[in-house]
Amino acid sequence: MRKYAQNSPQAAARIVALTLIADGDLGPAELTLLDDCAVHQQLGLTPEGLHTVIDTFCEDLLSSKQLTWAGTCPVDEYTLAELMGEIDDVALRRKVLAMCVQLAEVDGQVAEGESVVLNAAVQHWSLHRAMFQLSDAGLSLPRRDRAQNQQG
Repeated sequence: MRKYAQNSPQAAARIVALTLIADGDLGPAELTLLDDCAVHQQLGLTPEGLHTVIDTFCEDLLSSKQLTWAGTCPVDEYTLAELMGEIDDVALRRKVLAMCVQLAEVDGQVAEGESVVLNAAVQHWSLHRAMFQLSDAGLSLPRRDRAQNQQG
């Protein structure tokens, strides 16, 4: 697994990438949300830079012995802890967690693998209270989109 600099845009984007693939399916709703909310820009990357991180993360997983697809998160607990450990800036942790929550929920359900990633972030980053304050950080959907997502 590649190493990224502490709190780098790439390290943060890799957590987002993990959330995207944690359910084994990268769906159109998730891709649309990435673009609509300019996740790349919020992380300090170009659109191509974000896609590069996602692609290289998938390559790393495919060549890694840690990869598991047993219906849950595609990485083992040790690797998950290492990935979470690359982010120690509290504001960045909150932002990434908020992004990951919205990405996990965008299709109307949080799959088991996505839940594992979200729970790991909360545990490793000690953001238990942040789960109730996500409206203060992260992505902001336009009101009409937020209403549509709640109905669908």
